[in-house]
Amino acid sequence: MNMAIANSTVISHTFFYLLGIPGLEDQHIWISIPFFTSYVIVLLGNSLLIFIVVTDHSLHEPMYIFLCLLAGLDIGLSTITVPKALTIFWFNSGEISLYGCITQLFFIHSTFIAESGILLVMAFDRYVAICYPLRYTTILTPSVIVKTSVAVFLRSVATIFPIIFLLKRLTFCKNNLLPHTYCEHIGLAKYACASIRVNIWYGIFVLLITVVLDIILIVTSYCMILHAIFHIPSQDTRRKALNTCGSHICVISLFYIPGIFTVLVQRFGRQIPAHVHILMANVCMLAPPVMNPIIYGIKTKEIRDRVSHLLFQRQR
Repeated sequence: MNMAIANSTVISHTFFYLLGIPGLEDQHIWISIPFFTSYVIVLLGNSLLIFIVVTDHSLHEPMYIFLCLLAGLDIGLSTITVPKALTIFWFNSGEISLYGCITQLFFIHSTFIAESGILLVMAFDRYVAICYPLRYTTILTPSVIVKTSVAVFLRSVATIFPIIFLLKRLTFCKNNLLPHTYCEHIGLAKYACASIRVNIWYGIFVLLITVVLDIILIVTSYCMILHAIFHIPSQDTRRKALNTCGSHICVISLFYIPGIFTVLVQRFGRQIPAHVHILMANVCMLAPPVMNPIIYGIKTKEIRDRVSHLLFQRQR
């Protein structure tokens, strides 16, 4: 009788251990160097971008306001993931509570979806600016900008919030060693004793109604944008419009393509070592926040001129 009770008793893990990059433990110190360097670039580059937009009243336009929001999200996404990864690499301190893990993955997923939403809004901004230039200020009013931004953040929170309860209902008794540098939904759920079919299907549903839908709408908007651009008679105006959209297209590509590639590799490249998957997942998290301010700084004349002005003043 006592044996039966003991066997039926399931102890749920309340703490987990992030292992970093299994198989490359002896390289953790060297791997931490690009992580730390990238994080510094993210903080400095995006903070500078926000500072320039906030302090320069000539940049208080919808495109730059949305760019400011994107830079803030980039800082948030990196701060959620990189410091914990560095503690693993430097101090082998991967312990994290179940609620800490759920909190981390909630902010990671919601921030990622919010970034996708901001990129969609920026595509709509470019569509209005190029296809309806005379109505630009009447369509994208300050009220519309605020409501759109709030809607983006509410969507990200509302779609990810149920995951908290989907994970809290599970009992984790298989293992408490997570081979990763950060927590993510299915990566944590697969250690549950019970079926996680609901988690899997809900994760697919969220992906479809957010990121996949955003990609479809962004591609559609840019097809219309390019159609309008190539019907502009003036070559100078056409070149300026293409240059304005070029930075946004680079950022969109940098945000979505690595993620799509990672999903395809995870689905069809099961013979690839686990540490390669983990490194790719981290690249997807770090590359956009690092490159976004660089791309906009190089390709956007107004921001480039403002940075040059600040540097020139400092030299004087």
